[in-house]
Amino acid sequence: MLSEEFDERAKSLAPHYSHFKVSKRLLLTGHSHQAWPDVAREGQLEAFEIAARDVDAKWDEAFARTETLRCYLRAYYDDPDGLYSLSANTHDLVTRWLSSLDLRRRTKVVTTSGEFHSISRQLQRLSEVGLEVVYVDPAPLEGFAERLAKVVDDRTAAVCVSRVYYKTGLIQRELAEVATRCRAAGVPLLIDDYHGTNAVPLSISEEGLEDCFMLIGGYKYLQWGEGNCFLRFPSDCTLRPVLTGWFASFATLDHPQRSLQPVAFDAGDNRFAGATYEPTSQFRAARVVDFFRDRGLTPQVLRRQSQAQTSYLREHFLALDLDPTMITLMHNRPSHDNGGFLAFSSPHARTLRARLLERGIYTDARDESLRAGPAPYTTQAHLDAFLEALRELVVKLPSS
Repeated sequence: MLSEEFDERAKSLAPHYSHFKVSKRLLLTGHSHQAWPDVAREGQLEAFEIAARDVDAKWDEAFARTETLRCYLRAYYDDPDGLYSLSANTHDLVTRWLSSLDLRRRTKVVTTSGEFHSISRQLQRLSEVGLEVVYVDPAPLEGFAERLAKVVDDRTAAVCVSRVYYKTGLIQRELAEVATRCRAAGVPLLIDDYHGTNAVPLSISEEGLEDCFMLIGGYKYLQWGEGNCFLRFPSDCTLRPVLTGWFASFATLDHPQRSLQPVAFDAGDNRFAGATYEPTSQFRAARVVDFFRDRGLTPQVLRRQSQAQTSYLREHFLALDLDPTMITLMHNRPSHDNGGFLAFSSPHARTLRARLLERGIYTDARDESLRAGPAPYTTQAHLDAFLEALRELVVKLPSS
């Protein structure tokens, strides 16, 4: 896609994000928090009106909005039979999922050194009380499945990996092979797809991932905002999480609380559900789903827009010819190996982020990774302004 094409689409979308003032602010945190379209506000107001009208009966309407989100995800992932449990954040879902594993008999979890905090922090804490956690380097991309398989054995309770790595933006293309190897070893695979959902299309059926578990968040590329995270799990799943809330079994609410029968779980999407939550975010997100549909923002369109923007950033950053000891690209892989943001490596990443913010330019930094994430409404002028500001700041950095 030529820069003129992505620019035209961005300019056509920007007026629909007037409350977030995307035309007047340089928001390059699309990989961590995209702006919400104006219709999202209507959804929040709708939630209030329905709560005021229906009081406790509002839940039927709330559940209907959640089903709208599930339908979007099933279509996005080409996953008609997948089940999707809702929670406020992915950490809640990770802990419930981990609690369903037999960690007394299988005391080892295999993961990568490139996972986000929702997984890495929890596994590190569990390792402090006896769980063995084995870290596989996600780089290089080639040969990852083989490296991982070498450390999976009969003591392994689970494998937890990302589809798009949050520091580098690189896409892990060997997940189908990883799933095959996990399947052969009888080990469940959890895929963190927070940076893949709505950024890098995936067909679960074509990739043979139907028996895998997947973490999904609405805070970033979906524009759903907080409170809209899902655990995707296979329809034949029989895991019984120890950490479980009463929303996981509405069918048994009238049963005696001290029944001698095992704790029950409803069939369907709520196996990994918690308890009472704030449902306003689902009303907001459902309006965003409608907006994306009405504007023709299909997965393929969104991917083309994103690739055009990140490719433009990459090409014009290289043209700046900046000192590579000060800042350089995190990787030199082609654009089809990159997710929805461009990562730069710099020992001054946090300083650059702070100084960019002083100029009203929103980016973020993780360790030595400075990340710039365009959103569908990010124009060429925004990208040019960012690159010029970055150039000015880098040349002023003290040399080592």
